[in-house]
Amino acid sequence: MKIKIHYLLLLICMLPGAGHAQDRLRLATTTSTENTGLLAVLHPPFEKKYAVKVDVIAVGTGKALRLGRNGDVDLVLVHAPAAEKKFVAQGFGVERLPVMHNDFVLLGPGSDPAKIRDAGSLTAAMTALAITGTGFVSRGDDSGTHKMEMSLWQAASIRPEGDWYLAVGQGMGAVLKIANDKLAYTITDRGTYLAFKDKIELELVYEGAEQLANPYHIILVNPEKHPHVKSKLAQHYADFVRSEQGQMIIRGYKVAGEQLFYPDVIY
Repeated sequence: MKIKIHYLLLLICMLPGAGHAQDRLRLATTTSTENTGLLAVLHPPFEKKYAVKVDVIAVGTGKALRLGRNGDVDLVLVHAPAAEKKFVAQGFGVERLPVMHNDFVLLGPGSDPAKIRDAGSLTAAMTALAITGTGFVSRGDDSGTHKMEMSLWQAASIRPEGDWYLAVGQGMGAVLKIANDKLAYTITDRGTYLAFKDKIELELVYEGAEQLANPYHIILVNPEKHPHVKSKLAQHYADFVRSEQGQMIIRGYKVAGEQLFYPDVIY
């Protein structure tokens, strides 16, 4: 009898809607966002409010947008303005909305062999890296960070190539570890740098240029292109991260006492 009851209960649990199954929302975002730990703090109150589980797919911005283009996710949270605008203009996304920002920084060994700290401009800093042939580790993955890096080389009229330039096709956290092991230079968003600061020996050698601004936007995948996407739930998510509650969580998130992101809806 006990075996029959156990079997019956098992069948009931397998029925659609049985138990405590949650709805799921698919979010493609950047490894730099995930690496900071922000989403682990931001998502629980949203998930509780809407009885939903957010499935985070952390990849480079280029791949995140491709996932959106293919309808494999419900929304994206990325940081490459030109690519984002193209994504929306082509009809793959709607509601491109500002969420938060920080900035990019250049990291390098404390000895600073390329003398980046002495560079009078960002262009001069990139030129020094190329002329000295000092090791540089690039994400090389079509991410927002990689797109930013390539725009800086282009602005300096430099085509980075040679033994000194290593494109690894990895996320931000992995790149920081590789650059640290090689005592090489790299570019990263400030949030990931702060999250990894105590785990690496690399130091901040250049910051503050206007070109290094790093805004994050949220974009809903267009349901007219992909009717299966959960557009209503995606809208709830966008509304939450841009609400006072969501923005206060972003503002209040710190690592070792330092703020990683700055909200763009409340100031």
